Amino acid sequence: MAPQVVVAQHEVSVSGSCDGVDSEAVIATVRTLIRQLGLDPTDDGLLETPRRIADMYAEMFAGLGQDPRDELQVQFEEGHDEMVILRDIPFHSMCEHHFLPFEGVAHVGYLPDGKIVGLSKLARAVETFARRPQVQERLTSQIADTIEEVVGAKGVGVVIEAEHLCMTARGVRKPRARMMTSAMRGAFRQNPSTRQEFMNLIAAPQFR
Repeated sequence: MAPQVVVAQHEVSVSGSCDGVDSEAVIATVRTLIRQLGLDPTDDGLLETPRRIADMYAEMFAGLGQDPRDELQVQFEEGHDEMVILRDIPFHSMCEHHFLPFEGVAHVGYLPDGKIVGLSKLARAVETFARRPQVQERLTSQIADTIEEVVGAKGVGVVIEAEHLCMTARGVRKPRARMMTSAMRGAFRQNPSTRQEFMNLIAAPQFR
């Protein structure tokens, strides 16, 4: 019997904010920064900028106050033991080196070992890790390690492709350059055919 593969594309929206952000301190700091840049923080266009930035950081870093493992606790006993893939999960994150955004898509696949997890939970785990100061390499590994640990999967594959504003808008200034990272665990690392099946399916044009 040919292997069964479930492939889905998903969009997810996770609301919330980071309760640990000291909004008033951020507002005061941004106001000082505006002044040090030679601008007048009392100008109409800049008057509310410090508060807007504080609200933005609270939203962008909402994942600091959340545990992605909680999202993966909803599991179902199921006999399906072939590859499951959730593809093209959009995300936004913040580069911890420059505090500039990077955005792209994550592709997540796993081999169940008696239990499956809701597809939306995979997307929410990605989103929770992304809503933190990050580097793409760490983000990729964190997602793979957590799914392997919590779901007990026989194998996990994660591929992320993203564009980084810290490289496209400053520094080397190469717009449209995209970074790709992968993390393979269990059967995805040990079995070349399993890994190749995953890579083929996330690149398959009929799903794009």
